[in-house]
Amino acid sequence: MKTVIAFANSTAAPSTYRPAPERILAGDPVQTATLHFTSADGRFSAGTWAAERGTWRVVFTESEFCHLLEGVIVVTDEAGTRTTFRAGDAFVSPAGFTGTWEIVEPARKLFAFYEVPADP
Repeated sequence: MKTVIAFANSTAAPSTYRPAPERILAGDPVQTATLHFTSADGRFSAGTWAAERGTWRVVFTESEFCHLLEGVIVVTDEAGTRTTFRAGDAFVSPAGFTGTWEIVEPARKLFAFYEVPADP
């Protein structure tokens, strides 16, 4: 039976991690993610995420929707275009996006992402 997943009632355990050392540009961006839902095929997931101050390189293989609940994040694309997001903002990082994420103030977000199938 399928049922609605309420994040507030989830018993999912959080996992804490850091970006790969070669991707970290500044600080110690410790991150914590809790996956409250993952589809049967593993391509769609949704949950909560938090991060401490720091900057790291990103390469998105997935398309991700984010709703920032707390903090300030600066996302910079390969061309150098910087976009600042603050609590209350929502945005999408499309599959194929490369650039940097800078956590200016400790951040927390809701997210949902879809892992795009690899080209044959």
